[in-house]
Amino acid sequence: MDDSSLIDFIEEVSGEVHLRVEESLGDGFVRLRSAEAERRQAKHDIRQVEDIIIELLRNSRDAAASTIFVATTKEGSERRLTLIDDGSGIPEGMQALVFEPRVTSKLDSMVMDDWGVHGRGMALYSIKSNTLEADICASDLGLGTALSVLVDTAELPERSDQSTLPTLERDEDGTLAVTRGPHNIARNSIEFALAHRPRSKQGGITVYLGSPSEIAATLIEYGQQNLDREDLLFCSDFSTVALCKRLALCSDAADLVKTGRELGLEISERTAHRILGGQIEPVKPLLDSVLPRRGNQNAGGIDLAKDARGLKLAREDIESFSRDMERAFEPLAKQYYLSLSEMPKITVKGDCVTVRFPIEKEL
Repeated sequence: MDDSSLIDFIEEVSGEVHLRVEESLGDGFVRLRSAEAERRQAKHDIRQVEDIIIELLRNSRDAAASTIFVATTKEGSERRLTLIDDGSGIPEGMQALVFEPRVTSKLDSMVMDDWGVHGRGMALYSIKSNTLEADICASDLGLGTALSVLVDTAELPERSDQSTLPTLERDEDGTLAVTRGPHNIARNSIEFALAHRPRSKQGGITVYLGSPSEIAATLIEYGQQNLDREDLLFCSDFSTVALCKRLALCSDAADLVKTGRELGLEISERTAHRILGGQIEPVKPLLDSVLPRRGNQNAGGIDLAKDARGLKLAREDIESFSRDMERAFEPLAKQYYLSLSEMPKITVKGDCVTVRFPIEKEL
């Protein structure tokens, strides 16, 4: 029996364990099957969470998106990344297939950019192979795409400092470049936004980055500014409206929670009320947060506590801490017949973190 026949026999009786090998070459060498080679390449393509952000942004760019919204939050070791764009969209029948290897819409338009070759049909497969979840939340042709990814950072690492924004400076030719700052999610997103910055005579890509609640507020503002008469005619049927405009059509907090969840944005009804009440403000375009300004190069940071001289906390960490404080308050509330009128307020000043509980007395 030759090596090939032996391998075929072993596969029949042993199942998938041996399906990785196409041919034994002797002396311990084998030829991998294409599926196994692709799996190993996928593991190599994504080394850290920040790689996922770049791949998602490049996918949106290649789908002709001009506006991209990125929401990120972290609970324990799990980070959720949700990207919503106004690109060409993915038809329903392709939404599962795009996560398979070598599936691409760019047969004749493979791109070489600052991050290497893109268009091999491996980006989403690589992301799926390295994460707990990767799903298309909503999409259709001409309506854009909402995609959500859940990462276990204990398995796929990320930069420990996710709160610091990078510094942008001009070189001798007056060209803006990122010069300092950790290579975190914000920096990678800013570098992409800078490389695709809209110009006065040609289009570009505008990127927004924030927590799910901030991105929801931003999508409402974006939708209100971009809704047209046709959108309003079909306001009872969101499936015909571009994804980036749908939150602007929500009539109440419950509707906002439901539509947000359909786009991969998990927000509570309490948070939805705060958004609709103007308590959570939209974020500015990402580059506006770091473009050099006279007297303050990093004015208007997207997710930092304002006092740069003392402790700095990411906004998503502040929101997570606030939710923890809300749960911790429950036993006291039951004992003394109290209720929270809104989420606990977390303020950071100097090297002090202060928690304030706005309460109402129950009669």
